[in-house]
Amino acid sequence: MPLNLPDKLPAINLLKEENIFVIDNSRANAQDIRPLKIVVLNLMPLKITTETDLIRLLSNSPLQIEVSFMKLKSHTSKNTPIEHMKAFYRDFASMREERFDGMIITGAPVEHLEFEDVNYWSEITEIFDWTRTHVMSTMYICWAAQAGLYYHYGIPKYPLEKKMFGIFEHHVTEGFSHLPIFRGFDDVFYVPHSRHTEVRREDIDKCKDLQVVSESDESGVHIVMARGGREIFVTGHSEYSPYTLDGEYRRDLGKGLPIDMPKNYYRNDDPEQGPLVRWRSTANLLFSNWLNYYVYQEVPYEFINNREIIGK
Repeated sequence: MPLNLPDKLPAINLLKEENIFVIDNSRANAQDIRPLKIVVLNLMPLKITTETDLIRLLSNSPLQIEVSFMKLKSHTSKNTPIEHMKAFYRDFASMREERFDGMIITGAPVEHLEFEDVNYWSEITEIFDWTRTHVMSTMYICWAAQAGLYYHYGIPKYPLEKKMFGIFEHHVTEGFSHLPIFRGFDDVFYVPHSRHTEVRREDIDKCKDLQVVSESDESGVHIVMARGGREIFVTGHSEYSPYTLDGEYRRDLGKGLPIDMPKNYYRNDDPEQGPLVRWRSTANLLFSNWLNYYVYQEVPYEFINNREIIGK
């Protein structure tokens, strides 16, 4: 089944070139199907790139999905044309009465700040609260995962001596291989990371409402689950395209910033040979399993139009 996207979204043509089936709203409205409603709060600087990365993964599903994009009123994007933001994004205030089957909240380049010092902290925590009554399952990614764990459960973050940067080997935590989110996963799988801070398992284990279900011996906690999958916190960037880490590496080199080559990323550790992609299949499984088992199969058909508040 296709992905239903806003008319003229740049990702449509990019993904059609990859033979990914997408349709715009005009065509979708002619079909008598109740699509899954997914909203993306995109906090990344290069919004069009992130949109394309996420849509590529959401498209790998037999379900029809309607994707909306949310923005913060308290923050203005500096790296995306204002025309794009006006055409495809809506303020949270205009969406607060709507319900969504699933939500994705992305990372943001603010991890050097204390959470309360982020200029949109008040608004984003309001959204965090809103997800518990208006969204069936929310996936928090990278900084958003740290922020959600801190706000909802009091889990602190810690600065790293060096940036966690590269492709790292992961495994499912013992006792959790039965979870549907890991259906089809190999015993060992790979995930990109790009962050200067971390959350620690010893803090998470103290909270009875949280489960560390995936981790890495080198990069630490990967996936934390709460409320039976209603909240999924992912510290890595499975959504990254093959050259995203390369772009970040060359950007920081160009700025003269201290940055190590991303680990386990380039062929023969040579940037000129390009990346060796080892995380694509895991990324597709992660998002398709989330959609199928934690969004689609858990949502009553009438959920979107039901005015009753779902339980926390």
